[in-house]
Amino acid sequence: MADAQREAPAHGDHDGSNRSDAPTPDRPEPDALRKAPAHGEHDGSRPAEGDAHPDRAYAAGPYSDSAAGKPEANSRHATPGTGDRHLAHSADGKGPAPQRPEPRGGLLMGRPFGVPVYVAPSWFLVAALITWVFGGQLERVLPELGAARYLVSLFFAVAFYASVLVHELAHTVAALRFKLPVRRIQLQFFGGVSEIEKEAETPGREFVLAFVGPLLSLVLAGVFYGALQTVEPGTVPGVLLAGLMISNLIVAAFNLLPGLPLDGGRMLRAVVWKITGRPMTGTVAAAWVGRALAISVLIGLPLLTQSGALGTDAVDNVGMDTVLDALLAAILAAIIWTGAGNSLRMARLREHLPELRARALTRRAVPVETHTPLSEALRRANAAGARALVVVDAHGNPVSLVREAAIVGVPEHRRPWVAVSGLAQDLTDGMRVSAELSGEELLDALRATPATEYLVVEETGEIYGVLSAADVERAFVKAMARPS
Repeated sequence: MADAQREAPAHGDHDGSNRSDAPTPDRPEPDALRKAPAHGEHDGSRPAEGDAHPDRAYAAGPYSDSAAGKPEANSRHATPGTGDRHLAHSADGKGPAPQRPEPRGGLLMGRPFGVPVYVAPSWFLVAALITWVFGGQLERVLPELGAARYLVSLFFAVAFYASVLVHELAHTVAALRFKLPVRRIQLQFFGGVSEIEKEAETPGREFVLAFVGPLLSLVLAGVFYGALQTVEPGTVPGVLLAGLMISNLIVAAFNLLPGLPLDGGRMLRAVVWKITGRPMTGTVAAAWVGRALAISVLIGLPLLTQSGALGTDAVDNVGMDTVLDALLAAILAAIIWTGAGNSLRMARLREHLPELRARALTRRAVPVETHTPLSEALRRANAAGARALVVVDAHGNPVSLVREAAIVGVPEHRRPWVAVSGLAQDLTDGMRVSAELSGEELLDALRATPATEYLVVEETGEIYGVLSAADVERAFVKAMARPS
């Protein structure tokens, strides 16, 4: 329901035709490579001879939370995987893609439709709160229950969150039907979050993804209303069914409000996207409506409660109930405001992600054999204008990458006596990435196998160069800093 998923080198914006060979002010070249000149513009073809080549989440609950900022989702959009399709290539282009570790989120409850469902530790706090509050209401309605009213209240808390889970499963089923990967479902303090890791491809699908959650909550409210007609009012089943009917109506109504990060905000985004043809425009519009909604909740909810418009007695003095109402309004407003801001940031991230291209960010590298002294390897790199070293075997096949940080740590007078193999990290399939990767696919490949350097290969298996994770991070920050 709520939309729950790095600065470039100093040599300027990349146009996809040159590699990031120049140092940056905040990260100067190590002494070993400082004399290596930037090798200039490239057209994406193979370097000269002698070179080697290199979180959305939908949240449910009376108080929807945002998992944004997870890109990771997409997302938190949870933060953030994209169906766990990682295009990390081996040197021959056919190596298996590594699987990203599954996210954790509390107590694993099951895997409906193959999607893990977690109960966050904060859920137990809200379950205790609901048990206490609902137990107080039962004391007035069914005083004969005595202390057993808290068992009934606990059952209500569990049943209510089961309804929230159904809401989230509606988002999940719709996402899976549209071939959008779902990372996990998490039940937490202010409801539930479905972490859908990719954006819908069309505004129509976006609208459907957002609408199915509130629709299922309305359906559940109708089911509980129908069941309520079959039981006697004023009994335990009658009170439970009435409470579940009302709570699901609140979930549906609240999440239909037209502002991000709520489902209604995603529906508004889809409508504006359809009209303008630009998803970013839809996100901006829905996010600012969400911020206006946050201010309205902050100011309006305490006023409505105090006036008696919500079904309670009007109060003229400031008491504990008034303070609690104001605190609840502040929490809700903060969640909505933060979620709207996260939605804007995630949208800007997705807008700039295509600017991250492995081919443009790759450093030129030279191949060296295992026992080559570091000083000789650096001499060859300086002569070729390269800024990376690839260790190869006797047949010229890459076996490891010399870590830049390790080079810096070797004093110059010791470099003739240190072999490059002692400073290298063995290559794994996950450390071989395709030169054609860009955007989200590139980030997925790097996240799948965390490392400081990666070997970049052509589709034919030829070495293109070495990609530094620090270069990608700087390019990411720089892209995010530019206005949309």
